[in-house]
Amino acid sequence: MNTFPQIFPGRNLSVAMVGLLLVTMTARADDLPFTTTTVQVDTTPLERLLDGTVEAVNQATMSAQTAGRVAEVFYDVDDYVEPGAPIVRFSDVEQQSALQQANAALAEAVAISTQADDAFTRVSGLFESGSASKREYDQALAAREAANARVAAARSSVENAKQQVEYTLVRAPYAGIVTERHVEVGEAVGVGQPLISGLSLETLRVVVDLPQQVAAQVREHRSAFILTEEGRVEATHVTIFPYAHSASNTFRVRLELPEGQFGLYPGMFIKVAFVIGESQRLLVPTEALIRRSEVTGVYVLDDADRLRMRQVRVGRMFGERTEVLAGLRAGERVADDPVQAGIYLKTMSVQIDEK
Repeated sequence: MNTFPQIFPGRNLSVAMVGLLLVTMTARADDLPFTTTTVQVDTTPLERLLDGTVEAVNQATMSAQTAGRVAEVFYDVDDYVEPGAPIVRFSDVEQQSALQQANAALAEAVAISTQADDAFTRVSGLFESGSASKREYDQALAAREAANARVAAARSSVENAKQQVEYTLVRAPYAGIVTERHVEVGEAVGVGQPLISGLSLETLRVVVDLPQQVAAQVREHRSAFILTEEGRVEATHVTIFPYAHSASNTFRVRLELPEGQFGLYPGMFIKVAFVIGESQRLLVPTEALIRRSEVTGVYVLDDADRLRMRQVRVGRMFGERTEVLAGLRAGERVADDPVQAGIYLKTMSVQIDEK
């Protein structure tokens, strides 16, 4: 396969010209308009690929905390909800009535308590002057304490009634997407009945069922990467459950993700790379690679500073470097900037052609 038209698009290369390009281009390294990198064998992680499922960390079904009739449902399935936004409102006639009764009972209790305080003050003075008996003093004291206790109970009832009124307006606990709506307007609901379900896309995690054959290595390294269309995302925390599933003999692993969406949604299947050891790989800078259709190559500079393009077979990326499976040897030099190297090689070929 002739790859040179792909390297120099738009240029018709004759057989003689191809022969000239195959002739080595020699120049001193100091005169080259690009830098080079010496190919080395480096230690890289050895990984095991497994399937995982994305799930939301925050997902819940909001339930009724008071009985009533649904007056409004503010959101439907697939709607985005801000944190604290009202999502369901009940008719609060009964709750408001209970609050009024509680306030009235509190006012009555306060009035009785005031009378009991006044009576105790009067009896206490008479008791000190010897005009009242110890029994009368004890009765006045007990009446005052009972009245104060009734005031405290009445205040508690008021707070409970206020809480029931607040329960008639259900608010979102966090920002998220509505996934299911369980009630309709006009429906009567009881305490504990599901109202609306939702989840947050802000914090996601991935769960994986880990084969027991690699469980020990994963526990040792506790490092994993989620493979997305946008690239590799490193898990911020790896949690391995301390027991295996009795049916599948697999360990459940939970991977926490950094903040960000990464094109992931709850329920998606995703590939996960678990680090289980180390391996030796031949690596080159990813920016040094030339990609033309199905051909991948690099510009190689030999010991005599002769430049030529060489096709290579590559593997996976490791940060800013890519594994070379075939076509290069450790110790060889490659051009860091293939564009400048290509221009240089083209310029040299033109000079040879003119001569």
